Amino acid sequence: MNKNLVSSYDNNPVLGPAIRYFKINSGILVGFTVLFIILSIFAERFFSYDNFINVLRTVSTNAFLSIGVMMAIMLGGIDLTGGALLAFAGCVSVVAMDRFGAPIPVAFACGLMIGILAGFTNGVIIAYSGIHPFVVTLAMMSICRGGAYLIADGKPVPLRNDAFTELGNGYLGPVPLPVVYMLCYVFLAYLLLNRTRIGRHIYAVGGNPVAAKYSGINIIKVKIMVWTISGLLGAFGGVILAARMSSGQPAVGSGFETDAIAAAVLGGTSMYGGVGNIGGVFIGILVIGIISNGLNLLHVNSFWQYVAKGVIILLAVYIDMYRKKRENSRKG
Repeated sequence: MNKNLVSSYDNNPVLGPAIRYFKINSGILVGFTVLFIILSIFAERFFSYDNFINVLRTVSTNAFLSIGVMMAIMLGGIDLTGGALLAFAGCVSVVAMDRFGAPIPVAFACGLMIGILAGFTNGVIIAYSGIHPFVVTLAMMSICRGGAYLIADGKPVPLRNDAFTELGNGYLGPVPLPVVYMLCYVFLAYLLLNRTRIGRHIYAVGGNPVAAKYSGINIIKVKIMVWTISGLLGAFGGVILAARMSSGQPAVGSGFETDAIAAAVLGGTSMYGGVGNIGGVFIGILVIGIISNGLNLLHVNSFWQYVAKGVIILLAVYIDMYRKKRENSRKG
């Protein structure tokens, strides 16, 4: 195609963003398309409306975690708290209603406050102590998992509340509510990263923290905000998951942080920091979801899913390293 024509499309207010999106995420989009075609051919019932809705509903929980993990990785860190935080926040909300008779809004707020507190604590420790985010969030993961078991007395807490259950199992027209929440958060993340000052600061701090500091950016504030947002998203996902299951499950969410990390790095978020876009991560979320769904439909042993996700993470990180080396060699 003529370069001038492409350039004119880039400046088009309607086609420009779409073209830039395809340029940035061409690799993951090609991979997603190939995977989609293969599963449509070989997996019975994969190419059906009901299955697509099921995949979207299932990946919505991972989406909440992946957005937070993406921003943490963009700062050159990580957040391992997600899976345990899902369980803790969900159990807190259900226990608040079951044992203390709290109304749904209050119980929901209690669950979210758990996430905000955990994320804020992560951010403060990471920002002020200099301890690596891996260690801090690993410790918080253990704390949240223990908190979930303690508040639930080590067993699932059932809840019979149709209004609460509707939050996780209801529909907005033909679309499940968890999918609606997911799309709303993806859009809000896009606005945060691309249309706000804090978004520009996240990219700056992740790309070069020293330069960001000397340009007047409050690095401590940015770190605390990112991990607090990640905690809030994890807690929201936990409450919605508890509503879907009509119970608080202290064991739920084990290994979910792996899916979130896989989706983030597969979607182009650089482990070196400063690089990431929510559009690519959203496709990464879908890829992880349809891999699990496709393997189930093909009757492949579910343990192979863990193998596949581990390989995906290794390949994505290796590609990121290779790309970073090529950029450095060109600059050199």
